[in-house]
Formats: sequence, structure tokens, C-alpha cells
Amino acid sequence: MSTKIRAVIFDTDGVLLDSAALHAAAWKTAFDGCLDTWASDDGRQPPFDADREYRDLVDGKPRHDGALAFLAARRIALPGGAPDDPPGCGTVWAVAARKEQAFTETLRTRPVEPFDDVRPALTRLRNQKVRCAAVSASRHARSLLEAAGLAGLFDALVDGVDAGRLGLAGKPDPALFLEAADRLGIAPARAAVVEDALAGVEAGRRGRFGLVVGISRTNAADAEAQLHAHGADAVFPDLTAVAERVCGAGP
Repeated sequence: MSTKIRAVIFDTDGVLLDSAALHAAAWKTAFDGCLDTWASDDGRQPPFDADREYRDLVDGKPRHDGALAFLAARRIALPGGAPDDPPGCGTVWAVAARKEQAFTETLRTRPVEPFDDVRPALTRLRNQKVRCAAVSASRHARSLLEAAGLAGLFDALVDGVDAGRLGLAGKPDPALFLEAADRLGIAPARAAVVEDALAGVEAGRRGRFGLVVGISRTNAADAEAQLHAHGADAVFPDLTAVAERVCGAGP
């Protein structure tokens, strides 16, 4: 790297917390429960693919944007509705509310844990005076990081509540990452973005960050290639390799 990386901005779900599978399951509950309602004369829609369609269409995006992307991909036309629509199948916002309802219900019975590599990697970065931030489009991110005992390891945190309050666009727009870099007082060119979502690595590339790292914790055969194709400079299986790269011991 020609420029020293002085800060690392981490996505939350799937990078720091083992929560991506819970989001994927909540999306499946939301979408599959509406399939009969959306059936057309051409036949019934196939079930939501919680692997492929989750990664390609909704992962890393705000709920409304994820719902809209899925509906567009399936050529299902719904009115937009309003942000306060109750859970349902009749508007984009209602479908997004179904996902939120399903995810919230899951959190009541299943705690979200950090990955084993997270705390050691964050500790190493902080010991090297590398500033760290966590970013998420989810309004649950702050409380989940606090419950996991990780919140105190970050110099800044930007979540879905901040995005709504500040009017920040969702990924693949880089607004969330740029806000985090601004809070850290670090120029994007001297910061790294670490993401597992395709929309997230694309956001890092659009934001002209000095290093865009894809995290692939999945066994999907094409996951690494997809992350590279959307803008990742490097793809690693965990945060240990990220810390080594940034701190100078890696390739």
C-alpha cells in the first residue's frame, strides 16, 4: 500500500457479529409469507433463496432498499407505501416491516454473538493506534454491539438510527462509511473498509477508501470472486488477516 492506513471501518452484520444468517432468515420469512399473495397468472413465485438472493439483493442494504431490490428482481410491482405501514404484503414498506418484525422476534430467543476473531483483531489494531469504527444500516446495531461487549472497542459507530436522522443513503452509496471516516477525523484515502456484503464493498470503492477488504465467511464457491468483482482489493476469511494487513505483517 502506498498510503498508510490509519483507520478501519467495519460493517457489523456478518463481519463483527454472527447475525447475517438471522437477517437472511427474517427476509425469507417476510418474502415467502407473501408469495401466494404475489402469485400471478404465470404461476407461483419460487421461495426466496436465503443464500444467493440474500447476498445478491438485500445483504447490507436498509430494509426498504432490500425489499425493493428483491421485488424488482422478481418483477413484482407494489406501491411504495409509507414508512409507518404495518407489516404486510401490499406495499414495499409493509414488506420491509414484515422483515423487521421477524428479525425482532428472533432476537427475543436467540442472542447474537461476535465472531471469535473480532476482539483479538480489534485489540491488535487499537494497540497499533489504528482508529476503528463500526457501521450498519440496521437500527439494531448499537444495542447488539453493546450486548456483545464490543461497543467500547470502537472510536465511532454509525447505525441505521444515525442514517435516518442524518438522511444518509444506504449502500452501495458510501454515505455511511464517509460519515464514519468523518467522525474518526480520517480521510477516506487513509482508511480501510471491511465488508462481507457486495453492496458494502461497492460502497467502499465508490467512497475511494484507501483499502477495501471483503470478508468471506461462507463456503459459497463464487463468494470471493463476487467480492472482488464489486470492488474489494483483497478478500480474507476473517479479521485476523485484516489486522495483519493493516498492521504491516501481512502480504
